[in-house]
Amino acid sequence: MNEAKIMATPMHPSTNLDKDEEGKIVPEKEYRGMIGSLLYLTASRPDIVFAVGLCARFQTSPRESHLTAVKRIFRYLVGTTNLGLWYSKDSIFDLIAYCDADYAGDKIERKSTSGACQFLGKALISWSCRKQNTIALSTTEAEYVSAASCCSQVLWIKNQLEDFSIRYENVPIYCDNTSAINLSKNLIQHSRSKHIEIKHHFIRDHVNKKEIELIFVDTDNQLADIFTKPLVEDRFNVLKEKLKIIQNPNIK
Repeated sequence: MNEAKIMATPMHPSTNLDKDEEGKIVPEKEYRGMIGSLLYLTASRPDIVFAVGLCARFQTSPRESHLTAVKRIFRYLVGTTNLGLWYSKDSIFDLIAYCDADYAGDKIERKSTSGACQFLGKALISWSCRKQNTIALSTTEAEYVSAASCCSQVLWIKNQLEDFSIRYENVPIYCDNTSAINLSKNLIQHSRSKHIEIKHHFIRDHVNKKEIELIFVDTDNQLADIFTKPLVEDRFNVLKEKLKIIQNPNIK
């Protein structure tokens, strides 16, 4: 696909993949091989994480519509071969994180998609995009589950850094849902929270211990948005720049 038309984003913002049971079947071996290569690449290209993760859900009995979506990712990569993460040597060393969720983003099971990323200063060191295990009954629950998952990763990073005598208190996790933030601070029982599984409430304990702190951030500055849904080109490019996924002239 080296001569294919270049795409500006890995997935069209209106993409709505489902099982497409009436669509034309494509060879599973070919489709899985393409997905396997892309999954390997996500270790250094956070900008394709969501698109690859979504396409990877259809490795059993893939259809032509799924293959078309995968080919678009390759068409995006053809035009961004010199794109990579930039780590500045003069960056500060503060640990911060962002978490977000796309409510009921999965059109088959109606499960939400969690997205999160962690930074040391301006350096992106960890990111994730995964479908939640349970069906959220509200945006509050979806965001709260995402925050709990992000909290787990932050605690792991904190423990790793302690081996180097680097310790943090009140690590900020930026979330764009005020109800989820309030839920992390107080045991609030109302219609939007009473169905949340107990295992996700551990985040409140770490907030009380002042190990982490959930802070509100407006949607425009929510960097984890790129891991939860396909975005329009302008928004996608803005978030890429903020994540320091930039062009490197030394990469050919």
